[in-house]
Amino acid sequence: MPYYVYRIHSELQLEYVDAKDGYRDAKALVRELRAQHAPHGPTGVRLVFAKTTGEAERLLSTPRDERVVGED
Repeated sequence: MPYYVYRIHSELQLEYVDAKDGYRDAKALVRELRAQHAPHGPTGVRLVFAKTTGEAERLLSTPRDERVVGED
């Protein structure tokens, strides 16, 4: 399965950038894209491991639950 790289614009608008077979190649691309943009800009870059672009977009657009650290 490939690693998909997406730009995430405001309001969860996803822009497909590229797909890489190896994690190191994908991570290097993400670091390069993040270095090109302002750190607090409106665009983010995300990496996701999925079977298809459809699955990758679904994973990126699904809200994640807050992580709970420690006991309640």
